[in-house]
Amino acid sequence: MARIGIIGLGFMGRTHYEAYEKLPEAQVVRVADRDPKRAAGDLSGGWGNLQTGGITQLPMDRIRGSVDFEELLNAPEVDIIDICVPTPGHVELALQALATGKHVLCEKPLALSSADARKIAEAAAGAKGFFMPAMCVRFWPEWHWLKLAVAEGHYGAVRSAVFRRLGSMPAGWFKDGALSGGAILDLHVHDVDFIYHLFGKPTGVFSRGYTKTSGQIDHLVTQYLFDDNPASPMVVAEGGWCMADGYPFAMKFTVNFERATADYDSSRSTGTLLLHGNGQTQTIETSKSDGFMGELAYFIECVKNGTRPQRVTAEDAVTGLQIIEAERRSVESGKAEAV
Repeated sequence: MARIGIIGLGFMGRTHYEAYEKLPEAQVVRVADRDPKRAAGDLSGGWGNLQTGGITQLPMDRIRGSVDFEELLNAPEVDIIDICVPTPGHVELALQALATGKHVLCEKPLALSSADARKIAEAAAGAKGFFMPAMCVRFWPEWHWLKLAVAEGHYGAVRSAVFRRLGSMPAGWFKDGALSGGAILDLHVHDVDFIYHLFGKPTGVFSRGYTKTSGQIDHLVTQYLFDDNPASPMVVAEGGWCMADGYPFAMKFTVNFERATADYDSSRSTGTLLLHGNGQTQTIETSKSDGFMGELAYFIECVKNGTRPQRVTAEDAVTGLQIIEAERRSVESGKAEAV
């Protein structure tokens, strides 16, 4: 049984807790939040862009809560520290958590800059415990299906791939770009990471974007360039939280292979993943779990087996931030920028 301590009980901390509750090999034993109400287990008044159950009260008869993060970090009964605080707090907390020798999971983005993320990666490389950034999309069943389809060449080579992740402005601290980094960092990072996961690191990017609320780039479209490989597909991603209030959040991809076209849309009530080919359309059935359960179960399995995580690493998170920084430069310069 993996004993978990969650630091930060906002939307993502609550989401992780709900995922752990579905995993028989996990038990949340500690929580910590600067807000005394949340630290006492009262999660009412929360929000989120994905429906994950919406628990409002933690069972504090079996969980110990605190407003003191260090108390949780040093708690002897905690095996895995799960960091779910806002992004500016990741570096300090991750370094402190790794120094305890415990295993550490940290929400995305790993930091506000690739230089700060590098500090975590270097600490993780020499740490006794394992470390993994929580890039949930790599573990989302439909997206994992796509990874396998591309890697194994089931439908021939990929000719084009378009990814979209759009919604209205989320509540809370995300509106402050100094904290969230804007949609380019907090939201778009998922598609950047997955494109890198599928096709490798691009040599350059060409981006257009604008600011609406946060003071940072809140909506952008990027073409990813792979100049060292003429056979590489055309790859584009659009991400943002500038849609009108009430616009439902959705993540989508359309990937055109030589012999088929895969079409995923999270907003569809049924048939979220469709495969078109030979004049027919079929619904691809995948696991009913989500990426949160997938990533947490994988990390726990790594800890159980004594095997460092490979499906996503701290170095992957650094590379993703380097790509995003090139996108930001491209928006500012109006030109393609090297990664």
